Amino acid sequence: MTDIRHCSVLDTEIESLLADGYRIDMIMPADAPREVQLSKNENVVRLILSRGGVEELPANGGTPNEWVAGRAGMMYRDLIPGRLGGKLIASHIRLTEGGPVPDYVHYHKIDFQLIYCLRGRIKVVYEDQGPPFWLGPGDCVLQPAEIRHRVLECEAGSEVLELSSPAAHETWVEHDITLPTLEIETGRVFSGQRFVLSVAKDAEWQPTQTDGVELRDTGTFAATNGLLDITVRRTAHPESISAFSPRSGMTALGFVVAGKARTHANGSSSPIVVVDSSPSTLTEILRIEFRDGASIRLADH
Repeated sequence: MTDIRHCSVLDTEIESLLADGYRIDMIMPADAPREVQLSKNENVVRLILSRGGVEELPANGGTPNEWVAGRAGMMYRDLIPGRLGGKLIASHIRLTEGGPVPDYVHYHKIDFQLIYCLRGRIKVVYEDQGPPFWLGPGDCVLQPAEIRHRVLECEAGSEVLELSSPAAHETWVEHDITLPTLEIETGRVFSGQRFVLSVAKDAEWQPTQTDGVELRDTGTFAATNGLLDITVRRTAHPESISAFSPRSGMTALGFVVAGKARTHANGSSSPIVVVDSSPSTLTEILRIEFRDGASIRLADH
């Protein structure tokens, strides 16, 4: 049986329970926690953030200029006010201090999640994917649902773009599995998806029908059986990048991850600026295209 407790300050209640021998099992959401579950043997306590006895409603997205403290000492900036009605959260995450990150082995109850490194370097490790490795600028990872992983260390000032669906999801602590795992099974399927690591320096850029615009395919479309497609477009002339239309039944967004922000796209098709770099840098726009109704997960093969 779960003991549900409403509280006005989560941290105080968590510290008290930890001192009493409880351990954290779940937190939601990672960017601004409002629910935490802890356990001690057979005893389970679920803390719910409330004000004046009234449960706090889920956030609909902050403002792009607002940084908030989230899980494992990371700073979060919400890039999509409204979060597409709860379908997607785009988080600009900053790790201000270098060295070991106070993270733990965990997994997410999600439909999909993508990490794209913007600045600095971050050392991560994933279940069944071999030894830890560093993510550098332009590298990206598709994290399938419930794959166990951990952030180990980082360079000071490192930043990533994290795209997750649904916007509000649970992060669970893995108490029994240690990473890296002894077994390596890089082709393993997690909830219908395969792990993908796309390394920027090894990327193959292909010309597009638009002069001066090159395309990088990250391999996510095949790895998710068409649920999600992540591509990157780059050009020295961002004004040549026009609005794009998603495939039927899919939602699409663009994010400026390097270079200048100016394009011919406007309105709802205008890319969201994450990093506005030096004008001498090639403009790179990360495009996400995902299938509506993604909460219906693909069957595990």
